[in-house]
Amino acid sequence: MRQYAFIGMGTLAMSMLESISKVTDQIVVIDKNPVLIDRIKDMVKTAYVADAMDEGALTRILPESLDVAVVDMVDNIEATLLVTHTLKKLGVPEIIVKADSDERREILGIVGATRVVNSDREAAARIVPLILSTSLYNFVPIGGDLVMAEVHVPDALTGKTLIEADLRRKNGVNVVAIRSEGSTTYRNFDRDYKLADNDLLLVAGNEQEVFAFSGVPLAPTQRQKTSTISTILKTVFKPGRKEE
Repeated sequence: MRQYAFIGMGTLAMSMLESISKVTDQIVVIDKNPVLIDRIKDMVKTAYVADAMDEGALTRILPESLDVAVVDMVDNIEATLLVTHTLKKLGVPEIIVKADSDERREILGIVGATRVVNSDREAAARIVPLILSTSLYNFVPIGGDLVMAEVHVPDALTGKTLIEADLRRKNGVNVVAIRSEGSTTYRNFDRDYKLADNDLLLVAGNEQEVFAFSGVPLAPTQRQKTSTISTILKTVFKPGRKEE
């Protein structure tokens, strides 16, 4: 099971935590503010009041098999840079960092961030699905419950043609295009093309069906909802609540 860490509980981290904690408890949270830690301690497996700038403490607290770290200390760029660099040294494969300018976005990328975001809505709507599934490569909400996504070809479909896979009938998704991982060019495909294990399928469809096809887990209370992400956004971004 994938493991997540949240370092600094700004609005980005909080919005992501509120949705991810609905489907897994394999989460570690670190923040210097005991009030924030007390607020979220029942949502996660482990929560620490600690200074993330202490590299030794960070190393002791974080699990060795950590898959994803979310850093949201946008009001302290020095701490953000140091923590991001430490996570990179620890070999964390996915490091998502909140930034408030394009200049800082570039610097954070240099020190180790794999994804830098400015908008909390972008994080909730696009990034949460990506880190909940190792098969989902890109994700774009289009409107309502319609989405487009790039999904790694499931093992069960390798060597099959799209006709044999019959994804529209069996999974409710439509394949728009195909490209190989590592390539930026989509290619045409014919009825005889056999899917390879390094192919990425650009698919369109209902949000829940795309999630199911790509292996994104849904919270039990959300499985009958029209739109999981819409529900998350309505819950997190209530009227009167400020976004950074």
